[in-house]
Amino acid sequence: MAHSGCLPKLGLLPRGEKAKGTALVEQDYLRRVLLRKHGGNRMHPVAPTFIASTARAALEAGYHVIVEGILDNHGHGTILRRLIAEHPEPSAVFYFDVSFEETVRRHLNRDEPIPVTADQMREWYLPRDLLGIDGEHVLAENTGFDEAVTTILHTSGLATAAALTPCPTRCPRCAEKSSATAAHDETRADPDATRACVEVGGGV
Repeated sequence: MAHSGCLPKLGLLPRGEKAKGTALVEQDYLRRVLLRKHGGNRMHPVAPTFIASTARAALEAGYHVIVEGILDNHGHGTILRRLIAEHPEPSAVFYFDVSFEETVRRHLNRDEPIPVTADQMREWYLPRDLLGIDGEHVLAENTGFDEAVTTILHTSGLATAAALTPCPTRCPRCAEKSSATAAHDETRADPDATRACVEVGGGV
């Protein structure tokens, strides 16, 4: 679970087939796109429950789950602590300790800018807004993107976690892709195998 600060979201996921079995639950997408709800609205907040329910459903389906967003303690703390407490497997929480000035700079450099002013952001900004989870990891503002992603994936165990979901463990299409990848790797290591593979698969 990563909260506060910003990283390009899909960068947190393993790439290609390694991403199978991992669900990315993005606060921005669920709140802004699905629910069409403004941030900072504390009147009957729906998004925190929706985010936690989505994560819980994915966990129960066997997915490894990344919950990502500006998950403030006031609005999300109680429900996320409950989600973690109820999950019997290991959990990891990461907080990006980013100053207000850097937060504004990253906001202005977003690929998809949101019409929010710096003055509005100042009203929402809460320094060091930790969730208070035991073992919560704090990443400094100067942590580079690659370093942050590597730290999250390896500290959480996601870097080596095997997929447990039907896709790819029992999916025929995934099995076909896996076989094709294995055959391709063998052809790169063995020139004779390359020729055999080309002959067999030339019509595909």
